[in-house]
Amino acid sequence: MKRLPLSALLVLLLLPLCAAASAADGFWQTPTIVGAGRIHQMPHAAYQPDSKATYKAVFSLTHFGANPSAVSPSLEHVARAVNLYVNAGVPLAHLKFVAIAFGPATPIVLNDVEYRKKYGVANPNLAVIAQLRKAGVDVAVCAQAVAEHNFQYDWVDSRVTVALSGLTTVIDLQQQGYALSPQ
Repeated sequence: MKRLPLSALLVLLLLPLCAAASAADGFWQTPTIVGAGRIHQMPHAAYQPDSKATYKAVFSLTHFGANPSAVSPSLEHVARAVNLYVNAGVPLAHLKFVAIAFGPATPIVLNDVEYRKKYGVANPNLAVIAQLRKAGVDVAVCAQAVAEHNFQYDWVDSRVTVALSGLTTVIDLQQQGYALSPQ
């Protein structure tokens, strides 16, 4: 059996401590959607957004996540996009974002009462949805997926738009010039 040199062993032992320190010292930030969609500032990186441009994107939310008490990775993706663009100087008014949940991600839009009945915990996605809505993001759900999951439409949180379908929403918005961001 090969043994690691002492220096390599020290690096392996100290790596988690360095990661924790970098999170605590502001390495990761959530400047606009607080607590979700963390970003690391890179003001001199290539391909910076144009602060004068308007950005149109439709996000297909398809991942529920492994843990019902954690925010959906798909919703985190949308929050990260908002945080990145705003951090780069793009005004919220220049972000025309629509996020549509369907398939396995459909339950993320359930109101807290129904989410608790299904998963036994508060819906962690609702606070992020509220912040996204406040930032101008239209968070929607596929009505077909709601029906396929045997959910009632009044179980959908009041801040969520019920769209005819995820399929038609994505296609329609792409025809209107929205870029598709799958997740």
